[in-house]
Amino acid sequence: MAKNYMLLYGKNSVKERLLAHPESIRKVVVSDKFDEPEIEALIEKHAIAAERLPASELAKKRSAKDLQGIYAHADRYEYVALEELLDPPEDGRLTLVFLDRVTDPHNLGVILRTTACFGGFAVVIPQHDACEVNETVLHVASGGENYTPVAMVTNISNAISKAKKMGYWIVGAVIDEDALNIDEDSLPFPLGLVLGSEGSGIRYGIAKHLDMKVRIPMDGAQLSFNVNMACAIFCHEICRQRKREAG
Repeated sequence: MAKNYMLLYGKNSVKERLLAHPESIRKVVVSDKFDEPEIEALIEKHAIAAERLPASELAKKRSAKDLQGIYAHADRYEYVALEELLDPPEDGRLTLVFLDRVTDPHNLGVILRTTACFGGFAVVIPQHDACEVNETVLHVASGGENYTPVAMVTNISNAISKAKKMGYWIVGAVIDEDALNIDEDSLPFPLGLVLGSEGSGIRYGIAKHLDMKVRIPMDGAQLSFNVNMACAIFCHEICRQRKREAG
């Protein structure tokens, strides 16, 4: 029988959840040598059930390096509806990051952490042929999932079409020489950025919906960036141009 909770582990992951959504944490387990006053104060403040165990007992859950002496039982991750992202409150639209066949949980986790750090982003993932927000993703995200909403859709192409109907411009990250240079060309807003899988890039069925193709200039070896590194570079430039447009 599948468990009805997720294991949240590592100091940052548990701390950020305690700060952002303490109601989602059911129980916290720490090592008998755990000494983090700020985290322990948050556990006490929110009256969350806590237990101390020998480090050897904690190690049965995950490696000591990953656990960092603490884990929590948390409610299962809740995705937001795409419609919520497309019909935002008055404080402005988020930039949408559509992920096409990103299957590595470490990549998805880093993308959530990166977009959370920059702010003003949401992520859209497909239900099939992609990584879901699982326990590894949450650990790698280090709390980023609390600040970047994620929508899971049955079909990315349909989701992009809906975004376009709501006024979004859809930009695809490619390595084509004829694509626009992200450093030199202006981006349209509100914006949806499409990132494809490493190796095969963006599928044709999705690429035909693109309003623009953009690339990261590379004067070095003709390789390609890891998808999470590419996401960070694009997010930085998007934020720079977004601030410039806002005046």
